[in-house]
Amino acid sequence: MRGSISQILMPLFFLLLVLSLWQIADSLFDIERLILPSPLEIIQESWKKIDILIAATMVTGKAALSGFAISICLGVTLALLFSTSRLAKQCIYPYMILLQTVPIVAIAPLVIIWFGGGLGSVVVIVTVISVFPIVTNVTTGLTTVDPGLTELMQLYQASRIDVLFKLKLPNAIPYLLTGARISAGLTIVGAVVGEYMAGHFIDNRGLGYYIFMGTQNFQVEVLYASILLSTLLGIAIVGFTAVLGKTILSRWAYTLHQS
Repeated sequence: MRGSISQILMPLFFLLLVLSLWQIADSLFDIERLILPSPLEIIQESWKKIDILIAATMVTGKAALSGFAISICLGVTLALLFSTSRLAKQCIYPYMILLQTVPIVAIAPLVIIWFGGGLGSVVVIVTVISVFPIVTNVTTGLTTVDPGLTELMQLYQASRIDVLFKLKLPNAIPYLLTGARISAGLTIVGAVVGEYMAGHFIDNRGLGYYIFMGTQNFQVEVLYASILLSTLLGIAIVGFTAVLGKTILSRWAYTLHQS
């Protein structure tokens, strides 16, 4: 218990220390607001736009979670295909690796042209950037099953469906959760980049749009606030994924123990 409290308090203490030093440095050296506003200035200006920023955070969160859910469904489906068909893996998998190496800022304009500006394009961008870790990890989990267990299933004349659902998929669950944790951190990147590019075409604008406008209009306080909220949103999604993963793993282990 004491260790858990320490893990929470120490980062908070360090954050307060950094903010205090930041505020003191701004007062002592009179740093230009356009270069680095003080924490108090950021808080004061952000509070004036708190309703807009909270609404933008909800929009970005919606896009990130929607793309995250689609990437999990799509990633698991492709992983199942690759694990059962060597031909499909040889034909499609190299292009997925190629797609992952292309910067998302290069893909985003094409997505906006193909799907139109709006929330749908942002969700597609999130899906593109976050699906690869799911595919690679789940494929690994499905194809690295203990050969002894596979032979045992064959000895009992288990069908391919039984082998898939009773052996391969349970083995792939930890790999899926690992891929989901990696993808969870990428969802906010994809959402912010998508909103940065397509934000003008979205009625309900997200944090990426306000990052763009804060840069264009020199509203540095809004810019810093949007970056902070994006970071907190990313931490929340990654933390939720980690907690959910531990819960699923613990229940899965308990079920195996009981059986």
